[in-house]
Amino acid sequence: MNSTERFLNYVRIWTTSDDTTGTTPSTVRQLDLARYLRDELIAIGMSEVTLDENGYVMATLPANVEGKPVLGLIAHMDTAPDASGENVQARIVRAYDGKDIELSPGIVLETSKYPEILNYKGQDIIVTDGTTLLGADDKAGVAEIVTAMEYLLAHPQIKHGKVRVGFTPDEEIGEGPDHFDVAKFGADFGYTMDGGAIGELEYENFNAASLKVHVHGVNVHPGYGFEKMVNSMLIAREFMGMLPPDETPATTRGYEGFFHIVGMSGTVEQTTLSYIIRDHNRDQFEARKALVEQLVKELNDEYGEGTIEAVMKDQYYNMREMVEPKMWIVDLAKQAMEEAGVKVKVQPIRGGTDGARLSFMGLPCPNIFAGGENFHSRFEYLPIPSMEKAIEVILNIIKLC
Repeated sequence: MNSTERFLNYVRIWTTSDDTTGTTPSTVRQLDLARYLRDELIAIGMSEVTLDENGYVMATLPANVEGKPVLGLIAHMDTAPDASGENVQARIVRAYDGKDIELSPGIVLETSKYPEILNYKGQDIIVTDGTTLLGADDKAGVAEIVTAMEYLLAHPQIKHGKVRVGFTPDEEIGEGPDHFDVAKFGADFGYTMDGGAIGELEYENFNAASLKVHVHGVNVHPGYGFEKMVNSMLIAREFMGMLPPDETPATTRGYEGFFHIVGMSGTVEQTTLSYIIRDHNRDQFEARKALVEQLVKELNDEYGEGTIEAVMKDQYYNMREMVEPKMWIVDLAKQAMEEAGVKVKVQPIRGGTDGARLSFMGLPCPNIFAGGENFHSRFEYLPIPSMEKAIEVILNIIKLC
C-alpha cells in the first residue's frame, strides 16, 4: 500500500481529542485508529507490536546490523478540536493548476488568503470538502512512518539499526506524553513527524500553558436588576479587554508570544473563557502567567473576592535546552533532508509537539515536516510529493544513523 492510500484510510477514522473528559485517551474513538494501526503493523511484519490501555501503539523494526543507536519515530493519532474531524471527505486535486479550489459549493480555498498553495502548482494535492479539517496533522506523519517501515521490511538489503515506532493519543490537547513509557520505548533519540510544510526542521518550540477563566455573576429579573445584578459576561469582556490587544496569533510571528482565546461560553450567572498562553522565552512565559494573576486580582478587588478565578496548567516547555547538548541529531536530520533534495528550513515551532515533553522525559526529539499546510483548519491540504519526500527523509535518517 502506498502512503496516499494509507493516509486516506486513516483520515476516514474520527479521532478528535477532547480536553474536558479527563481520560486517556480523551476520546474512545481514538482507539479505533490505534487498533487499526496495531493490526496494520503486525500485518506488514513489525515486531513487538503493542497497544496499551491508554491507546499508545508501539512497535519495533529489528536491527539487521550491530552497533547502531536505537532510533525512535513518533506521530500522533488524534486531530485538533479546533475544527470537526468527523466524516472527513478527502479528495485528490490532480496536477493543481494554481487557481482557487472549490472544495464544496460556496466553500473555496482561495489563493489570495492561502498563497502558500501556489508553491505546489502542478502537484497532486489532497484537500477536504471544506466542512472538516483533513487530519494531515498528524495522520500524514503516521502514514509516512508506517510506509517507511514497510519499505525497509521489504528491502532487507538496506542495513539499519533498531527502530522503535510510537503513535500517541491526545497530542492536540497537550497530553500526548502523559502515559508514554520512555523506558519501554527504549530509543536513544527520536523524531516526531509532526511538522508542517516540506523542509521544516524544528528543535525549538513554545512554552505552553492552558488557561480557564471562570467568572461568577448574580442573576435576577432584569426589571429589578438595579444594584443587584452582576453580569458575568460583562466582567469576562472586561478581562478580555485588559490583555494586550497586539499579542494574539493574528498579530505575532517568529519568536513572539501571545494570549489566544479558543473558546467562550456564558450566561449572566456564569461565564468561562478558554485560552492558551504561548512564549518561546521562559521568563516572558512566566510573566504572561503573572499578568493573568494580576488582572484576576484587580477584578476581584473591584467586584468582590471570588468573582473571577483563573486555572492555569503548564502543558510543555521549549525543547531547545534538552536538544542542544545533542545537536548532532539535528545535523543528522539536516543531512537526511539535503540528500533527499529538500531545502532545509530550521525554524522555531509556533506550537508544540509530543517531542517537546518527551525531550524533558529523557528522549531528545526534534520535529520534522509531515508536509501539510493550514493545520487545524477546514482549508487544510496535503501535497502528495511532500509526503513522499518525508518518507525519503525517514529512510535517509535510518541509513545515516
